Amino acid sequence: MGLIAFLIVGGIAGWLASIFMNKSQGILMNIVVGIVGAYIGGFLGGAIGLTATGFVGSIVMATIGAVILLWVLGKVRT
Repeated sequence: MGLIAFLIVGGIAGWLASIFMNKSQGILMNIVVGIVGAYIGGFLGGAIGLTATGFVGSIVMATIGAVILLWVLGKVRT
């Protein structure tokens, strides 16, 4: 995946995760959360036998990982 596509997927996934988790954050933080979420989602998806194919599949997997990341961070901070 190209760098621009990677940043776009990360931004969209982070933005969606922030909406699902009701967290307000800036675009740069959305991209970071989305990229880290993509790694988490890819790892967990691979562990249970799921693979993300295509643009939409990548966004879904990254969003799931980003939601998990935001949930864990919320638990750690409290």
